[in-house]
Amino acid sequence: MEAIAAGLFELEGDGSIVLIGGFSAISGRHHFPLGPVCPFTGADDVEPVRLPQDGHLWAWTAVTHPPPGYDGPVPYGFGVVELDGIGLRLVTRLTESDPARLHEGQRMTLVTDEVADGVATWAFAPLPE
Repeated sequence: MEAIAAGLFELEGDGSIVLIGGFSAISGRHHFPLGPVCPFTGADDVEPVRLPQDGHLWAWTAVTHPPPGYDGPVPYGFGVVELDGIGLRLVTRLTESDPARLHEGQRMTLVTDEVADGVATWAFAPLPE
């Protein structure tokens, strides 16, 4: 499987996925995607870091009509997940497309999501409660 874009994540040998973000010691904050400067302060001390794979659901909805250029299945879940331990909130795909099956604070974990034939991106899936 091939990543949708270089540098966003690493596909591990066991099939798991790790997002690659940045950390600035000057701001003390993480960001995603990795960029050469801190988006909060403009500091150029950014170091690449592997981001936590688990978090909790902060906001969610379902996409019921495909956006321009997207040929994948609909509906699909879309939301915001706050990563454990660092407070970074990511706008992300969700594997659950039914908003009624999701709730605030729900535990989520990072997974690969095939969006086209052989092309992978990231998404978050609900953890069993």
